[in-house]
Amino acid sequence: MKPFICFILLGCLFILVSSFWTTSGHKKTTRQQGYYIIIDKSDYELKVYDFDGWYATYPIVFGSKDLSDKMREGDKKTPEGTFKVILKKIHSKWGPELLLDYPNEESVQKFNDRKAAGMIPRNAKIGNGIAIHATRPEEEWTVDNYYNWTDGCISVKYSEMIDLYSYIPLQTKVTIQP
Repeated sequence: MKPFICFILLGCLFILVSSFWTTSGHKKTTRQQGYYIIIDKSDYELKVYDFDGWYATYPIVFGSKDLSDKMREGDKKTPEGTFKVILKKIHSKWGPELLLDYPNEESVQKFNDRKAAGMIPRNAKIGNGIAIHATRPEEEWTVDNYYNWTDGCISVKYSEMIDLYSYIPLQTKVTIQP
């Protein structure tokens, strides 16, 4: 009976310790919904915060060199606003991906207002499929050289996206600012 209790206690200790540390050495919060992400387009940075404050920073790139707000489908611009991570998946081309809920109500309202004001064509579409995703493993240089290559997504170096993907849960708030 005693060896069984020791085994259970060691298992509980392992679970407790592993709940605070990821394989990359980052401290995990016990309430994972405590993470939120701020994407600063002008600084080409993705910053992660938790209950204790700043947690990590990752260099990023976007679609267009024009860092203004996304206006319509196909403009290669990254949308600004507040979003949530709605899906985590492994993409066949660039690996780890955090899909955002674009377009959300805020995005649709901006799009409709711009369309009504004649800022975009009446037949324009809003687009979809905006994500935070990795570069291809051999193309991490795109981030080092600020080479914007996506269709409006946020791209993180492959090796760093593996880390980010490992601890960001679904429903994480993501704010994209100019």
